[in-house]
Amino acid sequence: MREIAAFFSVSPRLLAKVNGLTTEPFEGQILVIPQACGNAYTVQEGDTKTLLCGGDEKYREKNGTDVFYIGMRVIL
Repeated sequence: MREIAAFFSVSPRLLAKVNGLTTEPFEGQILVIPQACGNAYTVQEGDTKTLLCGGDEKYREKNGTDVFYIGMRVIL
């Protein structure tokens, strides 16, 4: 799923949420690709949800999760 999400510049968690996935998609499965409402970015040391997206709620809306860690690809 990470490869699919990266190709379309969306977070894997958002892709899973939009499609109701709890496991990896199977070959041939049709997926809904959410529109990226921002740029893909890899979280760096010192970044915060507020710094990148303006707050926790906006971060959650754009990325479909509250998870946030260094190295994670997120939508800004």
